[in-house]
Formats: sequence, structure tokens, C-alpha cells
Amino acid sequence: MTAEQTGLRIQEALDRLADGGAQEAGEQLVRDLMELYGDGLARLVRAVPAPALDRLLDDPAVAGLLVLHDLHPEDATARIRRALATLPEPVELAGYDEGTGTVRLRRTRGGCGCSEQDLEDVLACHAPEVTAVELEQAPQLLQISTRPPTPAEAR
Repeated sequence: MTAEQTGLRIQEALDRLADGGAQEAGEQLVRDLMELYGDGLARLVRAVPAPALDRLLDDPAVAGLLVLHDLHPEDATARIRRALATLPEPVELAGYDEGTGTVRLRRTRGGCGCSEQDLEDVLACHAPEVTAVELEQAPQLLQISTRPPTPAEAR
């Protein structure tokens, strides 16, 4: 479908809105715009060299649009890893269940920054098929000292 054809269909939908068929016309409008944007994005993805496309995949807006139009070249697991790499603290993928949409994550250090909500937000655009996040805490390590504590340290 060309941009002109899409423009005509959008105008028809807007005319129906004026005549009282708002819901159906609105849904058609969204379908037509999605089709137009999807066709354009597909052409861009095919035309962009792989190294440039790889850099673009880190952009949440670009990644979200490509996922929305089923054009993202990476599978869900790769997209989850890409999203996790953007976090300020190290979090690793411990598992992903495609059937339930549950991702299991593990902090690789004690961590103090990312809540489960933060993690869900980061994953939302890169991997919207993730419906639940289970966060395992990193084990706490005891500090081993080579000398007994001083009285001041013992208090």
C-alpha cells in the first residue's frame, strides 16, 4: 500500500468519525497507520547495514517500534540480555520461560539500585512478552579479616 492509498483510507476513516461511526473508524485508522509504519520500517531494516542496525537496537524507541511491528531481528532472550546491559548495576539472566513470559534474573553483586519495577520498565520496550520478573538476590559474602577486630571495631 502506498502512502497516498493510506492517506485516502485515513481520510475515509475520519469522515466516518464525523458521521457517528467513531469506534469502527478509529480502529480502522489505527490499523492503516500501523500498516503504513510497518511497511516503512521493514524497508529501513532491510536497507540499514548490520553494524548500524545493531547500534539502533539499543535505542528503546527504535527497539520498541521494531518489536511492535515484529521486525526486531533478535529473539526474546537476546532482547532481554540487551535490555539488562543498559542497567546501572549488573543483573544476569537466570532463565526465561516463553510459555509464561516469566524471566528470572540474578544480581551479580549485592546491588542497591534496581527494583523489580525498574527491571520491568527496562524490559517493557525491548521484550514486551515478559509478563513477570523474578529477582534472585546475590548471596551476601562475609568479610574475612586477617586480624581480630579492635575494641572500637567490635562495638
